[in-house]
Amino acid sequence: MKTPLFSPPASYRLRTINIKTADGTALPISVIGNGKPVMMMHAYGMDAREFLPFILPLMGKYEFYLPHFRGFGAAKNIELTQFDFVHQYAEDIDTVIEHICLSRHVESLPIAAISMGALVMWSYFERFGTARVSRYLNIDQSPVIHNQPDWQGGLFGDRQKEMFAVFQEIVDRTLPYAQVEHFTHLPFSLKRRVTDVERLFSLLSVSRPRSKAVVQALTHQNDHKLAFYNHQTWQHKMRCLQAYLAIPYDFRAGIENVTIPVVSLIGGQSKLYDPNWQQEITRMLPNARDVILPRSGHAVPMDEPIGFHKVLKKFCENDLRVATKKRLSKVAFLGDAAKFKS
Repeated sequence: MKTPLFSPPASYRLRTINIKTADGTALPISVIGNGKPVMMMHAYGMDAREFLPFILPLMGKYEFYLPHFRGFGAAKNIELTQFDFVHQYAEDIDTVIEHICLSRHVESLPIAAISMGALVMWSYFERFGTARVSRYLNIDQSPVIHNQPDWQGGLFGDRQKEMFAVFQEIVDRTLPYAQVEHFTHLPFSLKRRVTDVERLFSLLSVSRPRSKAVVQALTHQNDHKLAFYNHQTWQHKMRCLQAYLAIPYDFRAGIENVTIPVVSLIGGQSKLYDPNWQQEITRMLPNARDVILPRSGHAVPMDEPIGFHKVLKKFCENDLRVATKKRLSKVAFLGDAAKFKS
């Protein structure tokens, strides 16, 4: 066997560590980099390693910890043991954060989280506080899922009733097959409906034409391909959808206790969480600011990869200085929006 001409140091190679959670489960964490610890939390249906293109240029200064939530990515074979998956993920993340802080001898660390991962962070803050988090980058996520009389900024905004009906229909249709191990064993019409709903959700998550084209290309399944498609996470996704529909997630009660610096990165064209309502949360927080990418939808890294990397880099450098509540202004927000156009 030939010796490679160049072998990068171990800290610059992607590696996996396993951290034992409260119930004894070994949760995989992807780790890469050499420097100060930073943690990033992925979205629904996402593999944590999809953050790699955005963090590789930064790994000389930071060591990134990328937890894989149960049922997704490297943890796709780890099942939930609680119906309230957000609650269970928050418990898991508490263990992960403690492990990182203790092993790296730090009191706290910066955390960035997108979509579902950000919802988990709102749950974490409510249950465990902010002592272990030095600053937080919240990426296009409201702490409220179901619309309320005093809050219409939940998932899908004014289309929530329509979209929740679609989700309820697919959950009801798949329930009789909950014990079917392989997606290939489902009736063909049901497989088609599941993949169609997933594509609809993905298309609503993006705004740019190029992103929509990529989603269409990646999610299209002709009849022959669909017949043999082994969708490994479909059951887990259905369980998560059940919880989203049944549990009125609303973490606003804990907002006043989140006094650490918070930067809310908002997709100006987001169809999942109305940008105006997301700015309301920023105004409720005592130490927060918005950065708006005006052409981006909900899936910020996909719609605006350069803008996302710039914001992430500045967040890691602690260069997104957070104004106090008295100094917050729409002028500053609009300035950021122009600054981070890609």
